[in-house]
Amino acid sequence: MFVSVRTCTAVSTLESEGATREYIYCFLTIGSCLMAEKACVKRLQKEYRALCKEPVSHVTARPSPNDILEWHYVLEGSEGTPFAGGYYYGKIKFPPEYPFKPPGISMVTPNGRFMTQKKICLSMSDFHPESWNPMWSVSSILTGLLSFMMDNSPTTGSVTTTVDEKQRLAKSSLAFNCKNATFRKMFPEYVEKYEQQQLAENPVPEQVSLVPRQKEKSRPLLEKDGIEGLNKVEAPRDIKHHRRQSFPTWMVVLLVSVFGIVMALPLLQL
Repeated sequence: MFVSVRTCTAVSTLESEGATREYIYCFLTIGSCLMAEKACVKRLQKEYRALCKEPVSHVTARPSPNDILEWHYVLEGSEGTPFAGGYYYGKIKFPPEYPFKPPGISMVTPNGRFMTQKKICLSMSDFHPESWNPMWSVSSILTGLLSFMMDNSPTTGSVTTTVDEKQRLAKSSLAFNCKNATFRKMFPEYVEKYEQQQLAENPVPEQVSLVPRQKEKSRPLLEKDGIEGLNKVEAPRDIKHHRRQSFPTWMVVLLVSVFGIVMALPLLQL
């Protein structure tokens, strides 16, 4: 916050007759910057409400929770361009004099069009305050940035890359952004989108093959258990049959002897 201070040296006049002193004091006054900052806050709050009510296509933007003069944005690459499928994260720094002075614009995500962490030269950025229009808003600034990004016109802060390089950066842009703690905090919906993409591209193989493996393992167990069960059930029959066949020899001899004695008794009586 800038404050203009105006001071005035105290003037003391001494008159010989009457010994009168006159002191003139000039008090510190707060400059116009305080009024400008108040107008800036009200303007940005109004623009954020409008942006939430009517979102801009391919653009997401919101102010920092701790500083309304710092905004964070995400531009989504347009279809039919090398930036298709890309998510480009950047920042906008508004001066306290906004909307009477333009903001500074920079991009964080590698994109193949602009340098990262460097201010981008646009007619609506602080590179050209003479062309700034106070009627422009956050929505118009980001819409203009997205349109200029799709173009190949050189400017301060721009880079020249091939179409393949732009496409490669677009594909890896969301993964790059999700490594940024501020991005994760400001845009949780994009973090969730990235996690869903990861699950779709890299499914867990164990979840797919777990059921067939369990079925395969269960079949031999059932077959084995079935065979063993049959053996266990049939075992008593085999035991009884074996007992029937294995009649004691001594019992046979005893019976034959008793039968012989009984047959021999009538002969002994004669």
